[in-house]
Amino acid sequence: MLNNKVALVTGASRGIGRAIATRLAKEGAMVVINYNGSMDKANEAKAEIESFGGKACIMQWNIADFDACKENIEKIVAEYGSLDILVNNAGVTRDGLLLKMTEADYDAVLDTNLKGTFNCIKFASRQMLKQKAGRIVNISSVSGILGNAGQTNYSASKAGVIGLTKAAARELASRGITVNAIAPGFIETDMTNVLSENVKAGAVAQIPLGAFGKTEDIAAAAAFLVSDEAKYITGQVLCVDGGMAM
Repeated sequence: MLNNKVALVTGASRGIGRAIATRLAKEGAMVVINYNGSMDKANEAKAEIESFGGKACIMQWNIADFDACKENIEKIVAEYGSLDILVNNAGVTRDGLLLKMTEADYDAVLDTNLKGTFNCIKFASRQMLKQKAGRIVNISSVSGILGNAGQTNYSASKAGVIGLTKAAARELASRGITVNAIAPGFIETDMTNVLSENVKAGAVAQIPLGAFGKTEDIAAAAAFLVSDEAKYITGQVLCVDGGMAM
């Protein structure tokens, strides 16, 4: 259980982030729901958590903004007295073939997915170092392991998250802080729901288990990695992908 723990989940207004925030709240954590542009969705996520007696608040900022990360994470610590769990979930896509990809589309994805993860770890770890305890989970992707045509920016950012995870794990381990990554495969979200049936069928054909995963599958993995049961696990990448990257 995560009673009396304070958790920050970035990009938690929908999809995987919302599922993780909900699961951590069910485990007893006080959850900070970070969002950038979807205030209505963030309020819905908060209401869902409060509907079963969970504790949550919402905070808006862009994790790609270094100063905003510093300011808001300091606010969390000042308000709640600690920061025990960080789940770096927020991410964006700007898909396109390499030869046609613009510099702006490349930079936007790296700024949010990779730099944003760095920003949050940098400032959250300050409090965790003082506490000599903490759990950090970074959401990578099977695209960061296998690569994916049309996603050179996204694949690069998610591969970078894996390297960042391993380096941060080595730096922070001596102070009781674990840092791990989850690499989801095809998960049923708003992003996959808009795919054509042909594209979905092609994706399923690549998955040994023969189906898309659920957001709850990722949430369960995150809940394990931030629990005491995972206290001896750090620097690892847990693929939750139906066997795609085996």
